[in-house]
Amino acid sequence: MFRLAIFLIFAAGSLAAQEVAPEASPDGLNAEPPMTYERLGNILFALDPEAQPHGPGFQMTVAGVQVLVITDINADRMRAMVAVGNAADLSEEDLTRVMQANFDSTLDARYAIANGILWAAFIHPLSLLEKDQLISGLAQTVNIAKTYGTLYSGGAAEFGGGDSTDLQRALIEELLKKGEEI
Repeated sequence: MFRLAIFLIFAAGSLAAQEVAPEASPDGLNAEPPMTYERLGNILFALDPEAQPHGPGFQMTVAGVQVLVITDINADRMRAMVAVGNAADLSEEDLTRVMQANFDSTLDARYAIANGILWAAFIHPLSLLEKDQLISGLAQTVNIAKTYGTLYSGGAAEFGGGDSTDLQRALIEELLKKGEEI
């Protein structure tokens, strides 16, 4: 019975994941140029003209929430982060709930703990990051920060098979629309 339950969880998740997968270009390759620090900055400034360079990244505001975007060119990684709260304040129930959400409702964003802080974070290889993935990842990160304690939702289609409820997608759609002009 346990194996059947695991199969059903991952089968449901696979179907949901297939529905939101980006389309490949006709030749099967990524149609966008590789993401660079400069291209990332251009996209972020289009989303928030008040964004500021901050060390190896940027500080910006999305839907009234401060977001820190850090790059590591040598490791080919980027990370968008929102501080959610003090990790010491988390109860065992809070920790369980964020882990459940990481399984099925945060999607590309995740809850994480570092340096005593609970973070909402989106982490991706920098060079492989596409514009719409970046925009969606930023929105999901802000969404899970804003919905901590309630929906624990990235705002996109739910992966499924877990303990979370249906999610809202408004912020992702708003930012994707904004990003169409980039």
